[in-house]
Amino acid sequence: MKKPIVAGNWKMHKTPSETGRFVRELRERLGATTLNPEIIIAPPFVCVPVAVEAAAGSAVAVACQNLHWEDKGAYTGEISGAMIKDVGCTHVIIGHSERRQYFGETDTSVNKKIAAALRHDLVPIFCLGETLGEREQGMTFDVVIRQLHGGLSDIRPTDPKRLVIAYEPVWAIGTGKTATQEQAQEVHAFLRGQLSGMFGSDFAQQVRILYGGSIKPSNAAELFAAEDIDGGLVGGACLQIEDFVGIIEAAR
Repeated sequence: MKKPIVAGNWKMHKTPSETGRFVRELRERLGATTLNPEIIIAPPFVCVPVAVEAAAGSAVAVACQNLHWEDKGAYTGEISGAMIKDVGCTHVIIGHSERRQYFGETDTSVNKKIAAALRHDLVPIFCLGETLGEREQGMTFDVVIRQLHGGLSDIRPTDPKRLVIAYEPVWAIGTGKTATQEQAQEVHAFLRGQLSGMFGSDFAQQVRILYGGSIKPSNAAELFAAEDIDGGLVGGACLQIEDFVGIIEAAR
């Protein structure tokens, strides 16, 4: 039985002081339980040390939202996997659609970043998904095949717990539109089939594939009930305690 994941991507929200208050309140709301699901928050870089300190000893893990593929060097403004690991992160989001859209990330750069994450014993949360135009043209499967194979090219993960896939239809991110359970399940099952062909059926069955795209307490339970949806990568709803806790409860 796979342990579901609820991961909150804060994007460019919350200051360090706001982060400390949020994590302390989240801990209080969750209590001492370490039962399902696995809970991850991904605050901005400057908030990560505060989040790690505030979450210490709890069931809440901390992720970074990005990393560079090199371990060190003249890369102004970048953060390496070694830095992320040393500050206390366990996961890193890679290939988010906003990174692809606004900062020119490609399947090639995503591939190098996934390799860097694994090299530093970080769990990559590997994002992929189609735009509205691509879905309307019937290109969804073509797009996710390209992104999946491109992102994992020459990478041979051996532990399915050390890789997380997040299917995030771009047309559902921050738009209020959500893929139906049937739409999301169809793509998740397709991705699991692709992973089976790449790494074997046992590996594919154990990899957790998250859904991301306007998840909220009112639709989380239905989405999470689908056979191949193993939790969610949450955007806007993770910024409010009530909403985030509601989604966590739905995953339980």
